[in-house]
Formats: sequence, C-alpha cells, structure tokens
Amino acid sequence: MNKEITEHQKMLLQILCEFDRICTKHHIPYVLFAGSAIGAARHKGFIPWDDDIDVAMLRSDYDRFLSIAPKELDEKVYFLQKEFSAHWPMFFSKLRLNNTTCIERFIPKDPKLHQGIYIDLFPVDNLSNKKLMQKLQFAASKIVIAKSLSRRGYLTDSFKKKLVMMLCKLLPLKPMLKTAKSAKHTDTPLVHSFFAAASVFDKNIFERKYFTERIKTQFEGGQFPISAHNDVLLTRIYGDYMTLPSDEEIEEKIHGVIVDTKNSYEKYLEDQKKMKITQFSKSIR
Repeated sequence: MNKEITEHQKMLLQILCEFDRICTKHHIPYVLFAGSAIGAARHKGFIPWDDDIDVAMLRSDYDRFLSIAPKELDEKVYFLQKEFSAHWPMFFSKLRLNNTTCIERFIPKDPKLHQGIYIDLFPVDNLSNKKLMQKLQFAASKIVIAKSLSRRGYLTDSFKKKLVMMLCKLLPLKPMLKTAKSAKHTDTPLVHSFFAAASVFDKNIFERKYFTERIKTQFEGGQFPISAHNDVLLTRIYGDYMTLPSDEEIEEKIHGVIVDTKNSYEKYLEDQKKMKITQFSKSIR
C-alpha cells in the first residue's frame, strides 16, 4: 500500500469519526457495510487498496441523519452531498472533505459537482411483504440507478448498458423512487439494499435484524459498529468474502482515478475545461 493511499485512508477515517460522532450524539444507528464491513472482518480496518468507506442505515435513520448533520458539521471542513440534491443526481449520499480531491471514473456533467474525498452513505429500505411488489421495488430501483448514472456521466463501452440508460431516461424519476421506497412507513420483516447494489435481486434482501442488531468491532484502532450478523450478511452478498481478489478485480474496485489529499478538486477542473471531455475521460482512466 503506497503512501498516497495511506494518507487518503487517514482522511477517510477522519470523515468516519465525524460521522460516528454525530450518529452517537443523536442515537442514530448505522453499520459499516460492503467493502468496509469486509475490511473490518478480514483486516480489522481498511482493505489495503480501498479508497472509500461504506456505511448503511435504515431509511428512517438515514433521513434523520441528513436532517441533523448540517447543523452539526463544520461547513468549512465537511460537505454533505445529499441524494438528489443540487449538483448531485445520485440515489445515495456522500459526506465529503473540503479542499481534497477524489475524481472518479465519471465525467461530471455538472461543473459544480463537489469531488472531494468521501464516505458513502447508503439507505436500506423496507421490502414489501407482497412478492409482486418486491419485484416492482427491485425494477424501480434499477431504473432509478440507471437514470442517476446517466445524469452523472457514467462511462461504459457496453451497448446493452447504453441502451438501458437511454430507455430509462424516458421514465419519470419520482414515481420510480416512490415505488422503490413503497413500504417506507411500515417496519417490514425484510429490508433491501437495492440502492447499494441492484444487480442481483436475492443477494440484496436481508432480515431487518441484520441492521438493528449491531456490535462494535475494531477498525483502524477505533471501535465502530457492524451488523451482529456480519458474516451472514457478507456471505449473502459476496459468497467467500475472506478470499483476496485477483489483481484485475482489485483494479476494478478502485474508485478514485485522481486523488489529492492536499489540494481541492477545483484545481483539476481547469484541466478538464482545457481538454475535450473525451480526452479528459481517457486521461483519468
């Protein structure tokens, strides 16, 4: 692990500690999720190549955090990038660090998009008790994701993905989002994380207790919450998550293609303006 990644991860940990401070103060439950939950189990901290942190929260807790956090955060240091807010068309939120850079494998269509180092905040939604409605929630989530990725400037060479995103542009966002969250006001036995990864239906459906029953675990010298059923949860999503991936798989998992822990992303926007968008796309891959 090179020095740049180490410094990057230190800043990720700083953001996580601030996030945890707010959640602890206001009794908002969350868990380390996805790659961060794997890191906690396998490395007691970051996966060596990981360049972000993932946390997950039940939708009601997620909404409460988004409401409370702006009053708690030092806006000179942190930036809360709320889902579907101005300049951020995505279906989840990020907590970013100002005066840093983490430009991802996207060409942002909005020049005002904040591109500082971040942690991902994923909502976990109630899953309907009705099988047909479950399928509709899944389909609606995929449409929301496709629309969001298209608006963000997602790059793909896949004709199928390009076609899907073009078709999804024709569908209105609000009804799809409403359908995906259709069981919002009912504490159902099952929940879904389709907005974290909607590629496979069954792998993203969990018992509610996976997110309500939590334990503290070591993560980079601190104590942070994971699901009390972390092994079952991760096995459901990833299968054998304890085996290290190949070098090719690691490369695919890296989000940041331009990372700078000392300078604002705004410094790099000038380069983007000077180059054709396709040239800049190739330069940051």
